[in-house]
Amino acid sequence: MAANILPFDGEIFYFPDVLDADSERLYCQVIKDETPWQQQSVKIFGKWIPEPRLTCFYGDAGKCYSYSGLRLEPLAWTPALLQLKNLSESYSGTLFNVALLNYYRDGKDSMGWHRDNEPELGTEPIIASFSLGAARKFSLRNFADKSVKQSIILEPGSLLVMRGKSQSCWEHCVPKKSKAEERINITFRRII
Repeated sequence: MAANILPFDGEIFYFPDVLDADSERLYCQVIKDETPWQQQSVKIFGKWIPEPRLTCFYGDAGKCYSYSGLRLEPLAWTPALLQLKNLSESYSGTLFNVALLNYYRDGKDSMGWHRDNEPELGTEPIIASFSLGAARKFSLRNFADKSVKQSIILEPGSLLVMRGKSQSCWEHCVPKKSKAEERINITFRRII
């Protein structure tokens, strides 16, 4: 098992080379091409705003997911996503039943500070996050003491596994970047 990158209250493990370069490029292209990407609007502080990235939701039938005023119905798994799901399960030791995909078209696309602490994920969810395409910075800050921060660069073909109190005690984001090529992030989750 990789070393825990959090100093306290939670566990995050980073596996940099789960996919070799050729496999990573192939998965990136297949998933980019076969996914019906959408730009959803979310409710932030009472206002509806377009998400600064494109998304899509896949999973087992009936496993809906809600966040920021959205309720997502899953599309049926594709062969490529099932292969990555199996890899995620082997690294995390967890069975997943949904995946939220994020497509960052360039450095202007981002993900703001948040915690994946929705009730349907349970009290200590395990989330496995695959990165395809360009490397991007992944930032963390402690929820109780926002001055405690750290970051990691998520390389193409890498897997990040978050577990324990990582969602209750830490926030994370993918900040904007002045120049960045496209990136796909796939977060495998378990709806209970």
